[in-house]
Amino acid sequence: MRIGLVAAPWVPVPPPAYGGSEAVIDCLARGLQARGHDVRLFTVGESTCPVDRGWWYESAVAGMGATLPEAAHVLAAYEDLADREVIHDHTTLGPVFVAQRARSGTVLVATNHGPFTPETRRVYAAMPDSVALVAISRHHRATAPELPATVIYHGVDLECYSPGAGDGGYLLFVGRMSADKGPERAIRIARAAGRPLVLVAKSRDPMEQEHLEKVVKPLLGPDVTVVGEVALAERVELFRHAEALVNPICWPEPFGLVMPEALACGTPVLAFPNGAAPEIVDDGRTGFLRFDEDGLVRAARRLGEIDRRDCRREVERRFSMQRMVADYEALYARLLRRAALRSGPAARSAAVAAGRARSRVRLSRCPGSANTSAGVVVTVHARGPDHSNPLG
Repeated sequence: MRIGLVAAPWVPVPPPAYGGSEAVIDCLARGLQARGHDVRLFTVGESTCPVDRGWWYESAVAGMGATLPEAAHVLAAYEDLADREVIHDHTTLGPVFVAQRARSGTVLVATNHGPFTPETRRVYAAMPDSVALVAISRHHRATAPELPATVIYHGVDLECYSPGAGDGGYLLFVGRMSADKGPERAIRIARAAGRPLVLVAKSRDPMEQEHLEKVVKPLLGPDVTVVGEVALAERVELFRHAEALVNPICWPEPFGLVMPEALACGTPVLAFPNGAAPEIVDDGRTGFLRFDEDGLVRAARRLGEIDRRDCRREVERRFSMQRMVADYEALYARLLRRAALRSGPAARSAAVAAGRARSRVRLSRCPGSANTSAGVVVTVHARGPDHSNPLG
């Protein structure tokens, strides 16, 4: 299959530090290419994902969620990916406002990585019927029952995560400095359980800085080590040696990639049963789910009951990159068969030829663009598998 992936312009793929969605897109792109597909990723120029890449913005765009930069980015993406059989969009604007620009016969898929709020439900309801929507957990899907969506869990690259003994003598928090993620709750839980805490937290945004200064810093003491944001390799080492991940989220998180990351290292998870946590953590087997801080304090004293090998096995079975890639591959194939039945062989061949022609003549520069950081669609060809087999 000729597959185009569209990432948002806010963070490179893969992310240099914090960035769950971008880590998932990186795994998906690499995994699809490893299975023999012709993959092109539209992202930002500083991305390093080792597949063919195109971009409009050279660097990640500041101001996450800004409408105009995202609109320019996705317009360029759909032009760049005009010859693709499948366009899989991970932005918000693309599936709603740009998808209709795709050539006839192109299979369109949209994964929503954020919560289904009243605003996003209204937006996704306006998508063309031709776009297949993906939710990332059953709980996520249930928060927008009026939207037809397929559930596909995220996956992690198990080659990047090795099991550890949990012998560091500390509990670990990984997330953002925000009330939703609850670093202050993690501090209270660890302290009450008599365990040191290592705090790995993003605090770049103004609201995160405010939460750090006003809520978290007054709780700090010698039993709390604040690390800040770290790259994947360092994060994996912290997971491997942690007794448990403390994940006291207080919002309906659609997935929560940090939980499978911890489990992949053999590290059990202590969490509130909000959002998708009950779908990821097997209570009493790969961690403990409790409704309040006191419950998690008591659970922390029972971590010796958890077999860390079971944590790793659960990720291998349910949350691997290979499983995620196979699920998306099956969805693409199903949608392509449906599109072929609707269009017929002759119409489909003509549509493919037209898409290739459009790809050859598309503009490489935005007319009148004076911004040196944007306005050029660039494609980088990464070394990958041989795509000469038409069955690929």
